[in-house]
Amino acid sequence: MNIEELVKILYSKNSKEAYAALKVLLNLSAQSDELYPYFDQFVAMSEDADSYIRNRGLLLIAANARWDEDNKIDECIDQLLKHILDERPITSRQFIKVLPEIAVYKPDLAADIKEALRLADTEIYADSMQPLVYKDIQAALKKIT
Repeated sequence: MNIEELVKILYSKNSKEAYAALKVLLNLSAQSDELYPYFDQFVAMSEDADSYIRNRGLLLIAANARWDEDNKIDECIDQLLKHILDERPITSRQFIKVLPEIAVYKPDLAADIKEALRLADTEIYADSMQPLVYKDIQAALKKIT
């Protein structure tokens, strides 16, 4: 399967199929900049109504931070950081966990990322999720230098 087909599968309602495509694309992103031309599509995915699609977009944005020579993350960082407190705590948690990766490759954004993490009020979530999101935030802050 080619990259374009894999990216289309990210929108699939079949979660197993979409997750398999995501794994392949994340591995490709770690090895080369082949997916960077799809960066704007990943940003659009991060705003999708479907939280699974948002997750996939956010993870691919972070995975491609290393290739962001056009500073596209810099342009949309405020939009992205609002997902620290995404309406779905699972999306929030997954995004928080990849924020240190963005900070590694975009050190000029590290202060903004840390500030957004520090200001995040986890009380918007159910009592059962608040401590989990809080722990994720603390772990991310420790990783960002």
